[in-house]
Amino acid sequence: MRVLLSCLTIVFLLGLPVPGVAEPLARADVEPFVLPPYALGEPVNDKGVWSLLNSGGAEAGYVFETGLMAPLPGFSGAPINMLVLLDRNGQFIDVRLLSHNEPIFVSGLGEAPFRKFFEQYRGHSINTPMVVGTPYGAGGAGSDLVYLDGVTKATASVRIAHESILAATLQVAREKMRGIAAAPPAAPDPDHDEALTWADLVASGLAGHLTVLNRDVDAAFAGTIWAADDPEATANPDGRYLDLWLVDIGPPAIARAVLTAESLRDLDRFRAVSPTDEPLLVIDAGRHGLVSDAFTRNTAPDRLAAEQDGLPVALRDADLLFETRPGVPAGTAMILRTDRRLGFDPVRDWVLKVQATREHGMFRPETGSVHFDLPHRTDERFFVRPEATAPRPPWQEAIRARQGDLAALAVFLSALFLLLGPGARRFAAHRSLTATRLGILGFMTGFIGWWGQGQLSVVTVFATIRTALEGTSFGYLLYDPFSLIVWAAAGAGLILWGRGFFCGWLCPFGALQEFAHHAGRLLRLPRLEPGVILDARLKRIKYVVLGGMVATVLLVPDRVDQVAEIEPFKTAITVYFVREWYYVAYAGFWLALGMVTFKGFCRYICPLGAVMAIGGLLRGRNWIARRAECGSPCQLCRVRCNYGSIEKSGKIDYSECFQCLDCVAIHDDPKRCVPLILAARRTNREAAE
Repeated sequence: MRVLLSCLTIVFLLGLPVPGVAEPLARADVEPFVLPPYALGEPVNDKGVWSLLNSGGAEAGYVFETGLMAPLPGFSGAPINMLVLLDRNGQFIDVRLLSHNEPIFVSGLGEAPFRKFFEQYRGHSINTPMVVGTPYGAGGAGSDLVYLDGVTKATASVRIAHESILAATLQVAREKMRGIAAAPPAAPDPDHDEALTWADLVASGLAGHLTVLNRDVDAAFAGTIWAADDPEATANPDGRYLDLWLVDIGPPAIARAVLTAESLRDLDRFRAVSPTDEPLLVIDAGRHGLVSDAFTRNTAPDRLAAEQDGLPVALRDADLLFETRPGVPAGTAMILRTDRRLGFDPVRDWVLKVQATREHGMFRPETGSVHFDLPHRTDERFFVRPEATAPRPPWQEAIRARQGDLAALAVFLSALFLLLGPGARRFAAHRSLTATRLGILGFMTGFIGWWGQGQLSVVTVFATIRTALEGTSFGYLLYDPFSLIVWAAAGAGLILWGRGFFCGWLCPFGALQEFAHHAGRLLRLPRLEPGVILDARLKRIKYVVLGGMVATVLLVPDRVDQVAEIEPFKTAITVYFVREWYYVAYAGFWLALGMVTFKGFCRYICPLGAVMAIGGLLRGRNWIARRAECGSPCQLCRVRCNYGSIEKSGKIDYSECFQCLDCVAIHDDPKRCVPLILAARRTNREAAE
């Protein structure tokens, strides 16, 4: 009893899922979040991006996880994973929280305010700059910014989640909607040294400049209700409304030409704390002033925005106090920052957009705005760009992702081959054969089955048949290297021992049936075993089932998946019995039957077992030793064989042998093998005479 409980405990523990595995959600996990009139389409890539279909079946957008494309670490060190539904116009349909480990929400505020925060994205467009926070006082009136209310006491966690959403969404938008391939953004080269002055920056275009006169602003508002709402512009049409300078001071060589030594040290400290942020110096020597009067430091500027590739670039005040070098224009100055992880690439063209606003009316005035653009880019010589790593072929990526599991599987299979090959007779003679066998089966079910998802299925055989008939590639087999190794081991077992190596040692559902058998014995349930003739007839059913399934592949291949449900493997192993009740009842029936009829499904119904039995014809030798007396007069091995794989003559039917080693143990045991016992008696009698 203790041995069985230990084995079942091992199986249970090994079957528990381990959180934090960076793999995209399965269709069954994503579909509940996609509500009518939308439906989930097909996967777009291996990073958790799916197509979104409308009620007519046409592509309406995309569904994707943020954790795989923008794994920005939260306070727990793990990414916050959200599911985003985005239409083809770049508008958020929904944002849902999938998983997180943020301490403030786990053990403090609870998840409700966190989930409520994500509701604010619905209806907003990625083409509109969005920031976490609220406009201060009357500040931000008429601003282009969309403010998302944060969560008190959890602002940092919310901002991390927001940046993850933006990074993943902009990546999908660039690649799927705009056709712009994502590449690693350039980063300032700390080793690039170049003596520069402010004049050099202006002459080479490294310092961007935009001048807007009052008359230009009047012209922009001409014909609107705000045309006469700026008396200062009317009184001085040649005055400078905007005298804007823009410099990317991320590269140290450029920063040295602009900032004083002390300010450079502050900037270096900023870079150390925020290595992925690109600092941008903006100076306005006109009367615009860059931001509204109610602007608060360390927030997004309410009168400035940026775009690259037609998509917004998130800007935020770096909250740095600094001084510029002599010769640099004086005026309202601030250092902004934008995170390169969100897709901003400083060496490609981008645009700084400056908003000019006017108000009309005394009470509840209407706010109008116009925009002025300053295009900019910084020369590539100041930056380094990580080489875009060519993606590995899917099969290589699959091996890399599971290299630990594959190594453990290789060790396990190697040990099992040695145990059942050179060490078979010694292993069979060991007193704890049954207990050790159950332990191995327990580990195999937990590791190969529930953890490794290496339960083989006849579906793979059918897929191989279809591939051969259609003349397409067998490369898909490499996508699941874990199962492929199990298939290889099963194939080697067919040559060495026949069907028994897989069916007796590597089939997780077969192991569950064996556990059910031992549970039935412990519960003292009756054994219901068919007679010899009926048993032989029942064993033919699996070949009939296999034949019917092969006919299905050839005649109605679109029904193969339905017909393959005759195997309860998916229910019991792949989805851990979490499925519709009738599938669970079907799998449970075979396990319950196994408590009174030894491995009934394996012996009589299993189509994969039929494949293995046919493949066992490749077996090169009769590896189970027999004596002339086996079968006549001795019938002990045949009586003890739970599989009914020993004929009356003593011959082994390897097509039905599951390699349990019970007959090997009896054959070598002088206390149980009848021929050995009789021979010992003759020897003793002759010695006595």
